[in-house]
Amino acid sequence: MGRRDGHAMSRRQALRLAGTGLGLAVLGAGAWGCTPEEETSASGGSTTPGGSKGGDTFTTPPLGTAPKPLWQQNTTNENLAGIHALAVFGDTVVVSGDPLVGRDVVSGKEKWSRPGVTIPGAKLITGGGTLYLASAEYDGDVVGLDPATGKETWRSRLGKEYEQPRPIAADDRHVYVLAGILEEDLSSPTNVIAAIDTTSGKIAWREQRDKGTEEFGITAAVVGGRLAYTDFRKNVTVRDTTTGRQLWTKKIGRSNYYRFAVHEDLLIVPDGQRLRAFALATGTERWSLANEKFTWFNDPQVLDGVLYASDSAYGMWAVNPGTGKQIWHNKDLVGKAAEAWQFAKVGGTVYGATEHDKNGGVHAFDAATGKLRWTYNDNTGDNQKWYVVPAGKRLAAMHAKRLYALPAV
Repeated sequence: MGRRDGHAMSRRQALRLAGTGLGLAVLGAGAWGCTPEEETSASGGSTTPGGSKGGDTFTTPPLGTAPKPLWQQNTTNENLAGIHALAVFGDTVVVSGDPLVGRDVVSGKEKWSRPGVTIPGAKLITGGGTLYLASAEYDGDVVGLDPATGKETWRSRLGKEYEQPRPIAADDRHVYVLAGILEEDLSSPTNVIAAIDTTSGKIAWREQRDKGTEEFGITAAVVGGRLAYTDFRKNVTVRDTTTGRQLWTKKIGRSNYYRFAVHEDLLIVPDGQRLRAFALATGTERWSLANEKFTWFNDPQVLDGVLYASDSAYGMWAVNPGTGKQIWHNKDLVGKAAEAWQFAKVGGTVYGATEHDKNGGVHAFDAATGKLRWTYNDNTGDNQKWYVVPAGKRLAAMHAKRLYALPAV
């Protein structure tokens, strides 16, 4: 652990630059008020944040009416980081790009800005109140920032024999990173997964993955002493967070691109026509929920003890994550809604952010019945996915390079 002196990029590092970007952004939340939507200046700054003077008083529109944003800001979002494109830290919302910017969730005003702090396309990974990033210098460093101030608080290195370590998950004890093992010809046909101690900055454990496993397309989560992850090669793998020992791995029939869900001792993945729940400790299948023929499930998410997922027939599901039993299934959304891939829940409303569809945007569903209440769309026509994350009474929604604040009450 320690600081690294500045130096020029090596030839080897330069050769590895191509193809390294994944896309990084973090979504946060803002406020919505009863004043008109603010305009955005050409430089990307907002001109008039709305709402009350304290920024905490706002009204919500009647049922069936989509809200208007209180404020909006331009961002440098690259739209490549999947579920890691948006995040909220207390009263700070961070959006990816260069510079990396933290904004006040109430007013939308810039709190801090850090140019050149991480590689293009890096995922924002958080654990123990720290934001972990791959260093922009391509030097093998992993950097920790205080998300409230943007200041660097931590730095460590996996080792020179590894190519571009990238954080994939973190908890209070470890940052979990993935890195290629460099050969003499600078190729990296094999890769490792490792845990770096967040106190000492030293490697806690390091395990080589099977030859041919993907370095990219990784989705990971830490729960109950287990590190679970999936990849583009349709693998589901679980390791012990203390030792790195692989507990089990399974093949699933369809790639998991963005998210799997966890609930207590279960890991739940979409596998084509079915949702499947596996025991985190053993990999034993606990339950399976089938959809209609030729209809596949999208990425699930557990919020307040309920699993939510959309499907390819524009259906919306609420499921008991412990048993796999259906709570409700809304089949009436064709032509009214697009498939949601990311969810947030505030009070009695579930919000779903969609991918590319003219009927998409941010959907608001009644959590008790699944009925569609309203859809917010900025009508820009940008063919980019939406993101949504809650922060107290507020929602932040991002589309392409625009960040909006919507009401969440």
